Amino acid sequence: MAVTRRDVFELCIAAVLVAAAAVAHFAQATPVLSFALAAVAIAFLARLVGAATEQLGSRLGSSVAGVIQSGLGNLPELFIALFALHDGLTRVVQSALVGSVIANGVLVLGIAFVVGGIRHGTQTFDSPRARMIATLAVLSASILAIPSLAHEFHAPAASHATALSLICAGVLLALFFLTLPGFLAGGEESAPEPARWDVQTTVAVLGSAGVGAAFVSDWFVTALKPATHTLGMSQTFAGLVVVAIAGNAVENVVGVQLAARNRPDFAISVIVNSAMQVALFLTPVLVFASLLFAATLTLVFPTLLAVSLLLAAGLGALVVYDGESTWEEGAILIGLYAVIAASFWWGA
Repeated sequence: MAVTRRDVFELCIAAVLVAAAAVAHFAQATPVLSFALAAVAIAFLARLVGAATEQLGSRLGSSVAGVIQSGLGNLPELFIALFALHDGLTRVVQSALVGSVIANGVLVLGIAFVVGGIRHGTQTFDSPRARMIATLAVLSASILAIPSLAHEFHAPAASHATALSLICAGVLLALFFLTLPGFLAGGEESAPEPARWDVQTTVAVLGSAGVGAAFVSDWFVTALKPATHTLGMSQTFAGLVVVAIAGNAVENVVGVQLAARNRPDFAISVIVNSAMQVALFLTPVLVFASLLFAATLTLVFPTLLAVSLLLAAGLGALVVYDGESTWEEGAILIGLYAVIAASFWWGA
């Protein structure tokens, strides 16, 4: 099958939004307008990455495609984090990383459960795989929270925040590479849908979207600080909610679509793998990369942020552990996310 009119329309919309974000940036438009256009452009670019990598599912299987899709879907977030670190906005980076884990593991998963449950009733997925994901979610959240708890309780390790953060980052990376073969192997999968794009089209879209995301992320970070000041929004809220949701638009859209199509295994793979990759790979990589910047990124988060991460990981693990999902469970997850997000509007 060839590229459809809808595909062409989405490509044109993304190009127009990138152009609009560029004009707003270079014409020095108001910070709020520049911030909003860049955020929407990032979301659409992430959607293009999702559309391209979804085509891999028919060639590689849902498990492999889910891992690849989650990894590529985090490209906008990686670019935003690097530019923010360059500008010394470590609090934004911290909240964005935690926000990505919470948004995918609670909000997006909850929406997928609600949509899938309303359309298809109780959905079932690979229970052993779900238990492994749940265990890793709680483990990674615990490791990420330990430096914050050490700081809060004035433990001797509190005076060695950078060293402790590097140790935690090293353990997280080791866990990522140890568990990656299991995620790539996956379990039994349903027959994949036929691919609509050829390999050349897929690579072209991925490359173009990646380059566009790099530029737009720079413009987004430039407008971030003045825009949050104008809106009365804390930088922690901006990172936790705005950056996390815009940067994870792939999982926001594709994961819900897969649940609506009654493909819960692929939906869980895409949504939760993204949260796992942020916690086990993206976060530790940024901790080590920050050593090259003036502002060093540590895992000492504001206490409420660390506690929210633990609560989200615990509840998310609880609802997926049995290998079944209902719309009621989805509503519970969405409710938790709404309360967590609201608590950070004024800061952390």
